[in-house]
Parts: sequence; structure tokens; C-alpha cells
Amino acid sequence: MVAEAGVGGRGLGAGKKPEGFDGAPGGRVEPGMPPPEQVEGGIVVEFHGAWKAFGRLQVLAGLDLQIRRRETITIIGGSGSGKTVLLKLIVGLLKPEAGQILVEGEDIAPLTEAQLFRVRRRIGFLFQGAALFDSLSVGENVAYPLREHTRMDDAKIGARVREVLGLVGLDGVEAKEPSALSGGMRKRVGLARAIALAPSLILYDEPTTGLDPQNAEKINDLIRDLQRKLGVTSVVVTHDMHSAFKVSDRIAMLRDGRIAALGTPEELQRSSHEFVQDFIAGRIE
Repeated sequence: MVAEAGVGGRGLGAGKKPEGFDGAPGGRVEPGMPPPEQVEGGIVVEFHGAWKAFGRLQVLAGLDLQIRRRETITIIGGSGSGKTVLLKLIVGLLKPEAGQILVEGEDIAPLTEAQLFRVRRRIGFLFQGAALFDSLSVGENVAYPLREHTRMDDAKIGARVREVLGLVGLDGVEAKEPSALSGGMRKRVGLARAIALAPSLILYDEPTTGLDPQNAEKINDLIRDLQRKLGVTSVVVTHDMHSAFKVSDRIAMLRDGRIAALGTPEELQRSSHEFVQDFIAGRIE
């Protein structure tokens, strides 16, 4: 059933833990809920009463949400509802005014930039515009986090670059410049860079925006494919309902700063809530 909070989704195969990464599944248990160790893989991210405002604009107002290990959860909601803010809170680019944000059981809100470094190494972020460095080749773009955050030699970096580009269907493009790529290819290069450090959590900000239907479908397929192959947890922010229904184990709808509806795609489609049906049908933004 569609609910305001809860745990759901399908657990998939175990992913490869990056060498040198720490952290373990954890998090608090709400009354009436099974402990994380009894819920396939546990909880990766938890929001407990998170509040976030920009001046007089209140974006999140006591938001509660749990994200399960190895699920793909999609966040939907109207423009300005706080979808991208939620992603930035998970990675520590923004901090809440109140409440907790737990990543692998650790409250990241009080952490300094230096302390957030080890948390961010476990997180891949696909930005809406891919955010590639135009002055670097495709291979250099993908290699960038490996050179910044590991001690891998050039041979190992080159092998890893080829591996992750292959995972997103872009074999042999290392020497190309980003300006020579289509929008869909740029997104896939951005995704290859996001998974280069073998993260356990991938955040997608509007992954299909600006793409034609064919390329949008390729990105949707990749989100699901990488979840299965790598065993990652994925958090997708989108306004594209076709994409949301295709990639998601669960969908969470943001409204008035809180999770207004939460369930599987099938549960949202059967929801008796009028505003859920109106949003899905495009009758409201």
C-alpha cells in the first residue's frame, strides 16, 4: 500500500565493496518496523525530521525517509519541492537546519568538509548536465576521481576507465572530446565517472532531462543494469514519470516538505489519493 513512510523494494545481488572504504549498515529503528538486519541488506540512508529552508522559503519540513540497500528509489514532486535539495543533503553539499541525515548509520549533518570526504568517496553523483570538463578528453574525465582519490598507477587507471566506459556502452571513446559527443553520450560519460570509484550509492539528478526518447531509454536501462551488476543503491530525482515507473523499486512523492506518498510503482498507480493520481497523469505539476 502507499504510505507516508516505510521500507520496500527488491533486494539485489551483493556489490563489490571498494577497497579502503569503511562504514557498515546501520540506523535507528522506528516502532513497529523490523530491525535493519532483517530487511534485505539493511538501511543505507535515513532522514529523521529533516528541515531545510532558504531564507523564507521552507523546502523540507520534518522529512522522514528510509532508503534500503540495493534498491532504486525515485523521488518525484513539483518544481521547487526539494528533490535536488534532498540529493545534496545526502552528499553533504547542503546541511539541514534541524534533524538527522544518516548515511550507513552515521549522522553526516555535523561533519566537517574533511570528515565528509570519506563519506563522499562511497557516493557517485550524476549531475543533471553531466558536468564534464570540456578541457579534458573523455578518458581524462573518467580518470579524474581515480587520480584525485586513489594511488592507482596509469596502467590501472587506464584499465578502470575502459572498464567503466564499457559498463555504460561506450567502448573506445577515451580519446574523444566532450564537445564531440551527443547529449546522451555525455550523460553516459558522466555516469562512468560517477561509478569509477565503485560507489555503494549512486545519486541521479534528472538523468533523462534534455534527451530524446531513445537516449532517455538507454539511461533508464543503464540505471537498472548497473543496479543489478554492481549491487548499488540508487536514488533518482526526476519529473519523467515514464522513467520513474521503469527504474524504480519504490517511488517517494515530496509535497509540502515531507514524503506525502511512498510505495512501489504499482502501488502509486493504484493509489486512492487524488493528488497522486493527478500528478501521475500530469494534471498538476
